[in-house]
Amino acid sequence: MLHIKTIEGQLDAKGLKFAIVATRFNDFIVDRLIGGACDYLQRHGCDRENLTIVRIPGAFEMPLVAKKLAHSGEYDGIIALGAVIRGATPHFDFVSNEASKGLAQACLESGVPLGFGLLTTDNIEQAIERAGSKAGNKGAEAAAAVLETVRVMEQL
Repeated sequence: MLHIKTIEGQLDAKGLKFAIVATRFNDFIVDRLIGGACDYLQRHGCDRENLTIVRIPGAFEMPLVAKKLAHSGEYDGIIALGAVIRGATPHFDFVSNEASKGLAQACLESGVPLGFGLLTTDNIEQAIERAGSKAGNKGAEAAAAVLETVRVMEQL
C-alpha cells in the first residue's frame, strides 16, 4: 500500500497568542462562550498572558475588529464569539449573514485562522444549550478549531 502524506494539527497551544472578539450583546450567553474558549486554550497549554479579549457592541462589528486584529501580526489565531437570537423582524438575517461573510473575508484576506463561535439561534433556549449545557460549549469548539487550524497552517 502506498504511503499517503497526512497533515494534521496538534492540539498544543503552548507559545501561541490568541485574540477573542466577543460581543456585549447577549453577554449572558457570550460570557459562557468566552469561559469555554479560555478554558480550552489554557488546558491545551496557552498561557493566560497570551490571551486577549476584545469586547465589542455586537455581531455586526465583528468583521472589522477581527480584520484589524488579524492584520496586526500579533496573534496566531482569532476567535469570534457572539450570539444573535432570532426576533420578530428580519434584523436577525441581516446581522448574522453580514457578520458571517465578513468574518470569513477577514480570515481569507489575512491568512490568520479564525474560530467561528457566532451562535445564530431561533431562541434563547437554543443559545443556552450551545453555551455550555446540552449541546456543549461552542466557544470551546471554536477554540479547538482555530488551534488545530493554526497548527495545520504551520505545516503548509
